[in-house]
Amino acid sequence: MEFKIDKFENHTLIKVLEEKLDTHVAPTLKSELVLVSGNGEKNIILDLENCRYCDSSGLSAILVANRLCKNANGMFVLTGLNDAVERLITISQLDTVLNISNTVEQAVEMITNAGN
Repeated sequence: MEFKIDKFENHTLIKVLEEKLDTHVAPTLKSELVLVSGNGEKNIILDLENCRYCDSSGLSAILVANRLCKNANGMFVLTGLNDAVERLITISQLDTVLNISNTVEQAVEMITNAGN
C-alpha cells in the first residue's frame, strides 16, 4: 500500500508510505488526489514524513493537489518534509507557493484558522 488516507471533519490526510515519491508512485498519488477532491474534499494535508526522495513527477503531484484545493476554495498543506525533499521544494521555489508545516497538527491548525 502506497498511501494511508484518513477523512476528518474538515480535511483529508494523505500519508505517503513510500520512501520515494517518484515516477512509480506519483501517478497513483495524482489519481487519489483527484478522487478525494472529486468527492467534495477541499482541504488536503499531504504528509511526506516517510519520504526520503522526491523527483519532478512527485513535485507535479504536489502541485496538482495544491491546484485542486485552490480551485475548490480550500487549502492544501504539505507536512513532514525531510531535508532532501525540503531542499528540492526550496530550489524549485515552491516554498513560496505551497503551505508547508512541520507537523500534521500544525497543518490542521492552519486549515482551522483559515476557516476552511
